[in-house]
Amino acid sequence: MSESPARSADPAARVSILPYSRIVGQDELKLALELNFISPRIGGVLIAGQRGTAKSTVVRAFALMSGGELPVTLPINATDDRVVGGWELDSLMRGVAKPQPGLLEEADRKGLLYIDEVNLLDDHLVNIILDVVSTGVLSVQREGIDMARQLSFGLVGTMNPEEGSLRAQLLDRFGLMVTAAELDLADRQRMITTVLTFEEEAEAEDSAWLRAAQDENDTLRTALLAARDRLKDVRLDDSVSRLCAEAAELMGAVGQRGDLLVAKTARALAARDGYRQVEPDHVRRVLPLALRHRRPDSAHGAAVTWGPDENDRVSALFG
Repeated sequence: MSESPARSADPAARVSILPYSRIVGQDELKLALELNFISPRIGGVLIAGQRGTAKSTVVRAFALMSGGELPVTLPINATDDRVVGGWELDSLMRGVAKPQPGLLEEADRKGLLYIDEVNLLDDHLVNIILDVVSTGVLSVQREGIDMARQLSFGLVGTMNPEEGSLRAQLLDRFGLMVTAAELDLADRQRMITTVLTFEEEAEAEDSAWLRAAQDENDTLRTALLAARDRLKDVRLDDSVSRLCAEAAELMGAVGQRGDLLVAKTARALAARDGYRQVEPDHVRRVLPLALRHRRPDSAHGAAVTWGPDENDRVSALFG
């Protein structure tokens, strides 16, 4: 996808990113981002894909749609201090100890933390970030700092498998995983038309095309916020929780985290769809997101996939 200058009185629209509502394809990727927004305790989304598959564009467009600004982006050379917070160096030089919040606290204010090339980031930092996302607590005891903060933000990591894999232990800590889809011929053509239109409309003083896209973004954001409010009222009965466990067992999910993530994600999907109770179909639809990276082959570096064979294996559970 392309990025080009845009002009608008709306601060979000002035950022040169293709509007989220105009992203072509990538339905599974967008579903994962939206479910993680509805239920941040899902623990983040890992997006794998080759270069040029619009991973970063989709993440930034989603951040603009959902929060009105770009995500907090973790640089690849980030230090512990930069991530969890430390002391302001300029103040220390003047003999004054002044805390400096880290990127995790900034993400708490802005709503989304984005790690590009997460597979190249130090494992120690990835562990810290994933722990904060799953527990909602940042606890720091180091170099005269002793503090704990309640934090809540969405986490998205992207990686190109050609540049290296993520250790199985870290892979499992991401709530959901999705592969950026290769577009078919029809969608490739739509993508070309959409991007060229966006670049032309971004130069206009007042673009009806961009205003319509922003209206659709606003409508979706309102729907996602309503789903987040509904989430606490969505019930998951014993028969559905058993279905979650049976599906995880059938697919050989390593550990029990996958069972729980299937349930949490199905609950978020039910909230998004306006249901007050999780139905078996919600479970079926989220299985690839929650289980594809928790299968035994994934722990040994095999390609993380989910296709017709996997769908056939679970189909008996759903009648």
